[in-house]
Amino acid sequence: MPPKGDAQPRAWQRMLSGRRLDLLDPSPLDIEIGDIAHGLARVARWNGQTSGAHAFSVAQHSLLVEDIFCVLVPSPAAPDMRLAALLHDAPEYVVGDMISPFKAVVGGGYKAVEQRLMDAVHLRFSLPIKPDARLIARIKRADQVAAYLEATALAGFSHREAAAFFGRPNGLAIERFDLAPRPAEEVQADFLLRFADIERERVSARPAPAGRGTTG
Repeated sequence: MPPKGDAQPRAWQRMLSGRRLDLLDPSPLDIEIGDIAHGLARVARWNGQTSGAHAFSVAQHSLLVEDIFCVLVPSPAAPDMRLAALLHDAPEYVVGDMISPFKAVVGGGYKAVEQRLMDAVHLRFSLPIKPDARLIARIKRADQVAAYLEATALAGFSHREAAAFFGRPNGLAIERFDLAPRPAEEVQADFLLRFADIERERVSARPAPAGRGTTG
């Protein structure tokens, strides 16, 4: 129903946590990992055009990307880096997973909204708003490898076609990655568990506050 008179259209979404997230000016205080996990586990990759009894969700894709990222990084990845990989598609819990061809049609407005949401997510979880360019490139490559695997295993692409769009993942043991689409509740729980594991490592990696050393 259109707004009456000069009333502005609603630009916020109510989350199950009770938060109201403003899409035009998202506040980190209105972002909860439970809302992200719930939403991403119910957003389908490839517009749902995948094989299997369940959709292959953005949450499952995010877990896959973080797994691939850890394989691609030459040394053990710092927990901050792994969290950035896990949350690389976090804005899609609000805006959905718009396929790349449609993004090209919509243009810059969509990207601006998505970037504001990503900035708020990074602030919420104490990640840099402007990550290191090398980290961005590595996450992007893990994302492309995941897209190749999903495209060929689930979305009906030939290996040649997928390689043309996403590049061929040379040197990776593809069979080590789980691509079986799973129920939303299971993936949501796994996403939250992975987030919690990384958060524990982040806390352990932080230096102890000054003046709180051990005594002999």
